[in-house]
Amino acid sequence: MYLAHKLTLNPSRRTADLAMVIPSVKKLNPPVGRLRRYALLLACFLCASSCLALLGLNYGIQMTQLLPPRPKPASRNNNSSNYYAISTTEMEISDEEWERLQKALVWPGPDQQITQLNLSTSPVHSTFSIVGLKKSYRVGEKISVIITARDHNKNLKTYGGDFFKAKLFNSKLKASVYGEVVDHHNGTYSVVLLLPWEGQAQVFVRLEHSSEVVQILKKYRESSFPRGHYNGYFEGSGPNKTRISEVVQCNLKWGAEGSWRKRNCCCEYKDIKTGTVWQCERPKKLSCDKLVHHSSGGLESPLNAFENHLFTNKLTNVAITGDKININVLPNTAGKGTTERCRSGLTTPVPAGFYFKDVWKSFVCNTQQFNSTQMGNCLKNKIVYLLGDSTTRQWFEFLERSVPGLKRMDLHTPPIGGPLMAVELKNNIIVHWRIHGVPLRFSKMLITDLHYIANDIDEIAGGPHAVVVFTIAAHLVFHPVTFYIHEVAKIRQSVVALLSRAPQTTVVIKSGNTAGVKNIFQSDWYAMQLNTVMREMFRDIDGVIYLDVWQMTSCHYLQENVHPGPVIIANEVKMFLSYVCPL
Repeated sequence: MYLAHKLTLNPSRRTADLAMVIPSVKKLNPPVGRLRRYALLLACFLCASSCLALLGLNYGIQMTQLLPPRPKPASRNNNSSNYYAISTTEMEISDEEWERLQKALVWPGPDQQITQLNLSTSPVHSTFSIVGLKKSYRVGEKISVIITARDHNKNLKTYGGDFFKAKLFNSKLKASVYGEVVDHHNGTYSVVLLLPWEGQAQVFVRLEHSSEVVQILKKYRESSFPRGHYNGYFEGSGPNKTRISEVVQCNLKWGAEGSWRKRNCCCEYKDIKTGTVWQCERPKKLSCDKLVHHSSGGLESPLNAFENHLFTNKLTNVAITGDKININVLPNTAGKGTTERCRSGLTTPVPAGFYFKDVWKSFVCNTQQFNSTQMGNCLKNKIVYLLGDSTTRQWFEFLERSVPGLKRMDLHTPPIGGPLMAVELKNNIIVHWRIHGVPLRFSKMLITDLHYIANDIDEIAGGPHAVVVFTIAAHLVFHPVTFYIHEVAKIRQSVVALLSRAPQTTVVIKSGNTAGVKNIFQSDWYAMQLNTVMREMFRDIDGVIYLDVWQMTSCHYLQENVHPGPVIIANEVKMFLSYVCPL
C-alpha cells in the first residue's frame, strides 16, 4: 500500500521509493544474498509495474468520461474541405439532451448518393388518394390520405425523406386546416386531416422538396461552406481630421477550425455572456475596435450543376395530382365541446386550430377575438418586450396600428432595424421591439444596436406587468443546427433565471414562420428543424408558452412568405393576447 500510494502521488520518484522499501541484505551469505536480492528487486519491479498500469487505466477511464460525444459531421461528398465537429460542451447541453435532439431531428433519405435526375422524386408522377372516401362526413370526423412518391421513370420510390405539405381548404369560406405528413420510409406517406367546418372541403398536397434535395440541404447546413457573408463597416479618424471608412466581409466563427477563412483574417468579437464569436476581415487602415455598422452581404451558392437542377422551380414546391374532389361535411349535432383557459404548459396538437372566414380557431385553448378597445384593456399597465427578428416587428406594427393611443417614440433609429418603442400614457402601456444579434441578414445598422436575446432577457426585471416574446429562426438557417442549439441553450438559461426571480412574468416563444423562399439559402425544411429544436429544448421549462405559428402560416390561402400578410398577423397577435389576458 505504501508503494502504491507513493507512486500515485509522485510517479517520478519511484526509484527513490523502491530503494526505501528494499530491506538490507548485507549480512546474508553472498550466493543466498544475491538470490534474495534479485527476488526482492523482481517483486518490487512487478508491483511497481502493476501500480503504474492501474494508474494509467484509471486515468484513461477518467479521460474517456470527460470527452462528450461529437455530432456527426456532414457527408464529405461535396467540394468543401472543412466540416464542423462540435462537442456537447461547446453547445452547452448535456450528452443526454443531444441524443434526444438527434432523435427528434432524424430525417430519412437515400442510402446512397443520387447522381441521376430521373431517380429523384417527380411531382408530376407522385399522387395522393383519399382512403375510403364517403359521400358525406360530420364535423369533427377525419379522413386519411395516402401519398405515393414516384421518380421520373414512374417507379415507386423505395425510401422516404420527401418533404410534402398537406392541408384541407375551402376558398369560398376562407377556411383551411394543417395536416401532418407521416413518412413510412418506403415511398409512401400518410396524412390524417380533421374536418372542422361545415360545408365543403378539398385536399391539397404539394412536394416542397424531394428527398434528394433534403439530403443536399442537410449536407450544406453542416458543411463549413459559408453560403453567404456579411458586411462590417469600419470608421475612424484619418490624417488632417478626415474620416476613413472601410467595408470588409464578416461571418460567424463556429467550430474548432472556424467556419470561415479569409486571407487577411481576423478581427474577433466574442460576446461575454453567450460565448458567440463574430469575426471580420482585418481592415487595411483601421483597427479592430473601429467596427461601427453591420449589414447582410452576398450569397455564395455551393451547388454544382446537378444539384442546381434538383432545385429548379419545376421540381420545387409543386402541387401533386390526386383526389381533388369536394368533400361534403355536415353539421355535428353532438357539438364541438369547450377548450380550456389559455396558459403555459399546454401541448400543441396537430392540428393546433383552423381558419374559418379568416379567423383562427384554436384547439389549444379558448382564444378571443379582441377589438381595439379590448387590446388596450388587456395591455393596461404592461411592458411588452418583443425580441427577435422582423416577424416580431410585424407584431409591434400591428399593435401600434390597433391599440388606441399607442404612439411610437422617436428613438432616432431606422424604422426597419430599430430598436423601436411605443407608449400609451393613459393605460400605461409600453411596447419595445429589438432585433437579435449577429448572425443577421439585415439592412445596414449600428452594431451596438444588435443585442443577443439572452443578454436582453438578463436585463429584464420581470414581474406580473412584464410580457416577454421572442423568436429566433429565419436568420439562423444559414448556419449549422449545432450553433442554433447553442444559442437556444443560452436563451433558455436566461429565461429560467428570469422566471426564477420573477415567476409571474409572461414568457412567450413564437415559432418560426414558413417562408416563400425554397432554396439552398432559406428553405422551410430548415425552419421546421429549428422549430423542432426550440420546442424540444423548452418542453420541460415551466411557465413558458410555445406559440406554434408554423401551422398558421403553412395552411393559409395567402402565398407563403417569411413576412405573413395582415390577416395572419392579426390572428397571431390575438392568439398571443389570449395568453396575456385569458378568459
